[in-house]
Amino acid sequence: MSFYIGPVNIDSPVFLAPMSGVSDPPYRRMVRRFGAGLVFSEMLATRPMVENVRKSPKKRELFDFENEFPIAVQLAGCEPDVVAEAARICEARGAHLIDLNFGCPVKKIVNNMGGSALMRDEDLSIRIIESTVKAVSVPVSVKMRLGWDFDCLNAHRLAKMSEDVGVKMITVHGRTRNQLYNGSADWHAVRAVRDEISIPLIVNGDICSIEDARTALECSGADGVMVGRGTYGRPWLVKQIIDDLSGISVETTPVGNSLFEIIDTHYREIIAYYGERTGVQIGRKHLGWYAQANFSSLEKISDFKSAVNTSTSSEAVCEIIESYFKDDTPSTQSTLSAA
Repeated sequence: MSFYIGPVNIDSPVFLAPMSGVSDPPYRRMVRRFGAGLVFSEMLATRPMVENVRKSPKKRELFDFENEFPIAVQLAGCEPDVVAEAARICEARGAHLIDLNFGCPVKKIVNNMGGSALMRDEDLSIRIIESTVKAVSVPVSVKMRLGWDFDCLNAHRLAKMSEDVGVKMITVHGRTRNQLYNGSADWHAVRAVRDEISIPLIVNGDICSIEDARTALECSGADGVMVGRGTYGRPWLVKQIIDDLSGISVETTPVGNSLFEIIDTHYREIIAYYGERTGVQIGRKHLGWYAQANFSSLEKISDFKSAVNTSTSSEAVCEIIESYFKDDTPSTQSTLSAA
């Protein structure tokens, strides 16, 4: 199931999507433990990045990717020279692939001619891509939607133009920009892109189960799937999809102490990365997702979230996690592999 994106060997066709406010280093590490072939950073706005680095060239923080392999860094911007400079910065700080965002439907991004707005200006899009490809030695990929709306379904054309100027992979979310996240992703429509390009194609959108992944690949003809919201509270979904695609026995959903270990590890890494105060705040949404994905009782979900959301100490939260998730039975073999 492995394939190459330029010189980068990808050993699994299941990727973690770039998600603002979600796919931070602790989240990426957790999903990588379950075998994701490639993880993507949160979307980074290129002009603020470039301006910040110009002011403080030694400041690394969010732009340090040297300890993650392989990682794709996603950039959003509409100025070819600025996007290219941002790509050089990310390559110098450890990025193994640069991904250009032509798919974000959020209004504040689109109003600044970023994200999916670029699909309405193919000439500008190609100038951005060409500048980026020339600026770095690592592969460049593009993530896009089917088009701006149903009257402008141009993903197949833009994907082919992208391949012609040196892009090494295309990801397509099976919705138009104007659909936002409404309705259902149209995986069949992604096949029009497959018919135009020879480079790897990744299908994205509404992949929340093993069955979704299998169907999305069959409908689109893609080489891999990109999973986003489907991993909320279920990072092990990535491994389950990989197992299914490999034709081996699918690992069961973790319960008891195995589930506790996953949640406890993830939470402690959030605290270690962000520090006590910020980590406690950021950790709440992740713990809420774990509760929603793994508790069948609405009352239990509500009680757990209430306890977590009113706690200001990470140690108190760890005790809450233990009281709700840990079994008294002896631990079985760890579900987590080495990071």
